[in-house]
Amino acid sequence: AEGMSAQITISAAFGCPFEGEVEPETVLAIAEEVAAEGPTEIALADTIGVGVPAQASDLFGRLKELLGDTIPMRCHFHNTRGTGIANAWAAYEAGVRTFDASLGGLGGCPFAPKATGNIATEELIYLMDKSGVESGIELESAIAANKWFAGILNRELPSLVARAT
Repeated sequence: AEGMSAQITISAAFGCPFEGEVEPETVLAIAEEVAAEGPTEIALADTIGVGVPAQASDLFGRLKELLGDTIPMRCHFHNTRGTGIANAWAAYEAGVRTFDASLGGLGGCPFAPKATGNIATEELIYLMDKSGVESGIELESAIAANKWFAGILNRELPSLVARAT
């Protein structure tokens, strides 16, 4: 009524730290219910980093079928098991065009023991640029920001792309 809209994030869409595996049908049922409210986007989050590319491809592919072109999709991957960047590519191939990432791969989940940070911004930029997808962000600038922030924290950040330069 106030002319505002919301985006929706379905957290723990690939696995829950308390209940274990999450069935795709459960995630899609939630997405279908919230889509009826007309959000500006729907995001699926691998909050604890248990997803693999086959799951990302399947779940985002099915979400795309459900939403059509009416509601954009966004993805949020943690890299706890080293599959986050591959999951991002699988999501891209399934039609996702908005990605969450964090400088250096920082972050985590306070509710998930041993969960690591989000996929690193630098790694996402590298992946997209090398795959011919314009990210709009200069990789060298992101790496410079990583190194500056690492100096502030007095430790190297998890991003492998930044370490490789």
